[in-house]
Amino acid sequence: MTIKKFIFDNYKHFNAGVLSECSESLRRFLDDKGRMIITLAGAMSTAEIGRTLAPAIRSQKIHAICCTGANLEEDLFNLVAHSKYQKIPNWREMTAEDDAILREKGMNRVTDVAIPEEEAVRKIEKLLMPLWEDAEAAGDKRFPHEYLYDILLHGELEFDADPKNSWLMAAADANLPIFVPGWEDSTLGNILAARVLDCTLKSPDIVKGGLYAMQALADWYREDDSPTGILQIGGGIAGDFAICVVPMLEQDVGIKINRWKWFAQISEASASYGGYSGALPNEKISWGKLDVDTPRFIIESDATIVLPLLLMSLE
Repeated sequence: MTIKKFIFDNYKHFNAGVLSECSESLRRFLDDKGRMIITLAGAMSTAEIGRTLAPAIRSQKIHAICCTGANLEEDLFNLVAHSKYQKIPNWREMTAEDDAILREKGMNRVTDVAIPEEEAVRKIEKLLMPLWEDAEAAGDKRFPHEYLYDILLHGELEFDADPKNSWLMAAADANLPIFVPGWEDSTLGNILAARVLDCTLKSPDIVKGGLYAMQALADWYREDDSPTGILQIGGGIAGDFAICVVPMLEQDVGIKINRWKWFAQISEASASYGGYSGALPNEKISWGKLDVDTPRFIIESDATIVLPLLLMSLE
């Protein structure tokens, strides 16, 4: 039985029912030549979402990505150091002292897995530094993902995981647009700031920041008349940044623009007092992001469980 059929036959009510309806709607949207941007918050890359996201990118079901700096870099970290990651059993029983031991070992914990500082982070830093130095010498500025694309496609990189499971590798092969708001809130962003502070580099301007990313997103949104949808994973800056491009163009630039034509959010956040990450889709209508007739779905569940099912149901 295919995942598509399993969902259709068994997921009838509540969050499961919404997942089934969302899957059918998304498939129709893509079949009607719709474009889809996916936004990634949380630790989806460390959760190895590339195992299902990479095939979706290769099959041209995902046309752009908006993600946090952490998701951008952590897919690459996993690609070069997967066997050095440490699985943490019984992580709910971890004490402060247990985490201090991980720190002394150079292991950075993300819930139930720890990322090795030397084999992952410092390895990528060594590959990035020559690119950053060359960019500074040439007066060049590039987006964060463009440097990583360069490493993946032109660097002498030794893979420690199967590259077919890397969404960043799939995106690089497709030259997929990636928009990274708040990139400085990432390990590699911290490292760039550190290299400026220790005077190894003169300025952080070699990496284009969020305002450049918004302009690039606006260009991407307008370059094609096809209906454009947004699949929001989690909340946070990735989702809020991407969806805001429509009211920005309409209300601030004064351009007549089509609003988002399809919307879904997978998140454990719930609507609360001022908590926008859990805001229901109707609230986005008041901001000029969605229309009354925009198909909209909210699945209140664990994205690490739901997103792979949704992506595989599109096969």
